Amino acid sequence: MAGNKPQKEFVPLQIAVVTVSDTRTEDNDTSGQYLVDALAEQGHHLYQKHICKDDVDALRALVKTLIDDVKVHAVLLTGGTGFTKRDNTVVAISPLLESAIDGFGELFRYLSYKEIGSSTIQSRAFGGLSNSTVVFCMPGSPGACKTAWEGIIKDQLDSRHRPCNFVDRITCRED
Repeated sequence: MAGNKPQKEFVPLQIAVVTVSDTRTEDNDTSGQYLVDALAEQGHHLYQKHICKDDVDALRALVKTLIDDVKVHAVLLTGGTGFTKRDNTVVAISPLLESAIDGFGELFRYLSYKEIGSSTIQSRAFGGLSNSTVVFCMPGSPGACKTAWEGIIKDQLDSRHRPCNFVDRITCRED
């Protein structure tokens, strides 16, 4: 496949899910579990799932390890994108990204506005690319994860989506 043209067949990806939280456990991580279920339903493979404290150094180290792993095509982070003192996802992850996907945050807030009104301005959802890995960072609520997955991420990780998607860009390390 040349360029960024969609393929005719679905390409399953290896995706890591990271929940950023000081309080979540595997028993009550509904947002992370939503993403795990949604990616599997789409036909992708869960590579790893983590719950990481909202700590800049720990989060940055974990995501850097995932980005550096050639088997990981995408990293989905939920949580830590608000404006409290413990919301460190933007600070931790932004320096790792080689290029920003500005449209992800913009479109997420547009879709979210339809659901929660002006409160969406408190979301710092963002995305980017690094080492041929796409990274999407979204708020920690299950509703926000559903909005991001259904409205944006699902299509952008689907090789059949037209006119373009990220699959060719993030699977190039395997060539």
